[in-house]
Amino acid sequence: MEYNFKTENTCAQEIEFTIEGNIVTNVKFLGGGCPGNLQALPRLVEGMTVEEIEEKIGGIICGRRGTSCADQLAKAVRKAYEESKKSA
Repeated sequence: MEYNFKTENTCAQEIEFTIEGNIVTNVKFLGGGCPGNLQALPRLVEGMTVEEIEEKIGGIICGRRGTSCADQLAKAVRKAYEESKKSA
């Protein structure tokens, strides 16, 4: 399932990804952010489970924002996973 997540308090404004079961692929950050980080994160999490992503990058913060692009990705994949279980 393709999923779009509007981020909060990050430079990137949106995250797109595919989730099948609890496996995440095709992550793309849109609308700004640090180019190096936004290329590295998708490569690092490609094929990981929701739980692995949450464990590895959930809770990372950027400056005083209280979140980060990585943290927002962890929240996005959890939300998509929970929504997909409801519609199944």
